[in-house]
Amino acid sequence: MEVHQLCCILIIKAGNLFKISKLWREAGDAFVRSAELHAAATDRKHDAASNYAEAANCYRKVNPQQAIDCLMKTAETYTDMGRFNMAAKYHCTMAEIFESEAPDMTQAMTHYQEAADFYKGEESRSSATKCMIKVAQYAAQLEDYKRAIKIFEEVATWEADHPTLKYAAKNHFFQALLCHLCFDLLDTQNALKRYEEISPSFVDSREYKLINELISCLEDRNQIKFTEVIKAFDKISRLDQWHTSLLVKIKRSCGDEDDDDLK
Repeated sequence: MEVHQLCCILIIKAGNLFKISKLWREAGDAFVRSAELHAAATDRKHDAASNYAEAANCYRKVNPQQAIDCLMKTAETYTDMGRFNMAAKYHCTMAEIFESEAPDMTQAMTHYQEAADFYKGEESRSSATKCMIKVAQYAAQLEDYKRAIKIFEEVATWEADHPTLKYAAKNHFFQALLCHLCFDLLDTQNALKRYEEISPSFVDSREYKLINELISCLEDRNQIKFTEVIKAFDKISRLDQWHTSLLVKIKRSCGDEDDDDLK
């Protein structure tokens, strides 16, 4: 056994003892040291990546930024090895940290985009789609509506042609249309016509009906009716925070009152 391998074994044992004692920073430091030793050997890249990932798990409990640094090294190592699905997995983990422990919407979006690109390259369409939906949702929250619309349309069009996913297309057409309503009523009406052609079944959905009702409210500048149709929809199909926040923005353009209440 080579000296550096023996050192790694002893360091990992120390790291595991630190974990048992819940000394997370010390455990993370130990796994980083082991990762660095493995990285120095050309045939131990996988071990280096695994140890950086283990260090990230420890740091995540005490210092999210250190966890991110280790996860970046993990993703970079797997990228160098050509293991792009694994690189994508760790970009998703980084995105999750930026969603929770270290809130940063832009960074979360960036890492979901990285993950999606890797998954697409590996023909993992389902995994890529999940990431792209996240990107679109964050883009909309950051008011990059055109980017969000492009993604939602791409996802919905793919779903509409898929034998088992075609009934999910209405959800992403709906999200795209809400983004349209945030900045241009005419664009919304044109998009609605295009979506009717792409997915004829969308016309029969409650989401399609709601969009048409919202368009009428905006044309009439009727905030009271706007709120009523949303409440009626929400009683049957609950709207989450993402949908609600966009509807509040849309309502501001409906009438003269600056009313942020949908209740």
